[in-house]
Formats: sequence, C-alpha cells, structure tokens
Amino acid sequence: MTFEAHEDRELAGELATAAGQLLLEVRSGSGLEGKELGDAGDRRSDDFLLARLAADRPDDLVLSEESADDKRRLIAPRVWIVDPLDGTREYRTPGHADWAVHVALWSSGKLIAGAVALPALGITYVDDTAPIAPVAGLLPDPADDRPRVVVSGSRPPAFSDEVAEAVGGVVTPLGSAGAKAMAVVRGEAAAYVHAGGQYEWDSAAPVAVAQAQGLWCGRIDGSPLVYNNDNTYLPDLIICRPELTDPIVGVTSRYL
Repeated sequence: MTFEAHEDRELAGELATAAGQLLLEVRSGSGLEGKELGDAGDRRSDDFLLARLAADRPDDLVLSEESADDKRRLIAPRVWIVDPLDGTREYRTPGHADWAVHVALWSSGKLIAGAVALPALGITYVDDTAPIAPVAGLLPDPADDRPRVVVSGSRPPAFSDEVAEAVGGVVTPLGSAGAKAMAVVRGEAAAYVHAGGQYEWDSAAPVAVAQAQGLWCGRIDGSPLVYNNDNTYLPDLIICRPELTDPIVGVTSRYL
C-alpha cells in the first residue's frame, strides 16, 4: 500500500501527540515517581506507538529505542524511527517541560516525515514548511540579545564555549534532544550542538522538523546525518541557523 506524504506527516503528528497525552496521564495519575515513573512512561508510550503503527502501517518496520531491533528494517522500504519518551529524566522531574515524543519515517535513504511533541507545552511540530513564529516557553527569558547555543545539561560538549564564542552567543543547558532541537525551531535558540552519545531515535524526528524549517542539520564534521543503519549509534549533532553553519563546524570539526 502506498501513502501520500501528507498522510504520513499527519500520522506522525497524530501519534506523537497521542503518545504525549498518554505520558501526561501517566505522569499525573499513576502515583509513580522517580525511576518507576520514567520506566512506566517509556513502556506505555512504546506499546501505544507500536500498536498504532502495526494497525495503520502494517507493512512498515519500526526502530524504537524501547524495543528489540528488528534487522529486517535494513532491507525494508519504509522504517519508522521513534523515541517514545525523549528526556526520561526531565519527564520524571516535577515542573520540567523539556521532554518530548519523537516519531519519524525513513524511506529510500532519507527522512520523509517527522513529528516532535512537547506534551507539557501542549504542542506538536511536524515537518511542515509553514513558517513558525518565534515563541518562548522552553527557556527562561534571555538576559541579553546574544544568540543562545543549547547543549545537554548533563553532557555538554567540550567545544560548547568555543562554539558560543564563534557565534557571539551564550551556552544554555536544556533537557531532551527534542526540546533542544525545537528551541531552535521555535526561535528561542540559534543552535543546538551535541557530542558524546546519541542514537538514531534521538535525532531523526527533530532533524526532519528542523530541515523542513530551513535549518542546517549535520554531524560535527559537517557531514550529513544518515539513518536506518545497522549500527544505530549516531553520536553527534548540529542543528542551527544556516548562516551559523560555517563558524560552528569550523570549531566542532577540530574535535573529531
């Protein structure tokens, strides 16, 4: 069965939104906390996404952070790449909005649909080219007008300060990969840089959304991001305004 691009995009957005709503219900109504809450959220969201994809796209394969890797995907024409709960630590920490749900679709060597839900903010972004007006909500109001470079709060790259200096900006820690990527999409940050460990599900949906908005996405050496590999480890990432690509890669490429 074949599907139009808008049908896959709509499904990605619908699934990310619904999984996010489920996670909010688990967060507020389960009585769980800490690791138990995070584990329950991961499991419930993964079960939901797998069941819906099996029903709505039965011929497609799925690569999920929370499920066994079905290697048939390596020869499949269409593979959904999902992170049922991106930012588990933030999800299980009261008051945090910087966690997300990622749903992306890969086909013929490229990402063809993607959605990132920010459930705590009640919004889902899809890979749509319609302009997104700058909006706050993920980051505190800036102290000045310098561009913000968002990085992992727990694993900031060694080059964070150098990148910020290269673009005249300031380093700002934030939670999940999806939240950091959407901070750039939303206009709250100018760039998101990461090194030191990620997998395909961490970046596939955020990259699909960011690329649709005209942002530059790639590896820290300037090479493209490639998905649906046998080894799903994809450790580093840059998402930035296009005009910042050269100064950022000029710094990060020295750290390979």
